[in-house]
Amino acid sequence: MAKITANYEVIFIVDPNLNEEATAAVVAKFKEMTEARGTIAEVEEWGKRRLAYPINDLNEGYYVRIAFAADAAYPAELDRKLRIDSNIMRSIIVCMEE
Repeated sequence: MAKITANYEVIFIVDPNLNEEATAAVVAKFKEMTEARGTIAEVEEWGKRRLAYPINDLNEGYYVRIAFAADAAYPAELDRKLRIDSNIMRSIIVCMEE
């Protein structure tokens, strides 16, 4: 029998040029979106960190990690929305082993 839900982890980098309120709004948007479709286990805001290589001529970004459980279809939708959002520089979603 297939799993109905699985544990995932998403890490995304927010544009560092946004002010604190705008950054908090972007994080809250994706947190609320994930809560609506699954269960959040942990949210970590790592803050501004230096990037390994420049992205769009920027050398740092605001890192956020969200661990959550959701159905198998949600990560593809989340990835699509992360790619569309112009405030997100990079993102990755990983299915965690149990």
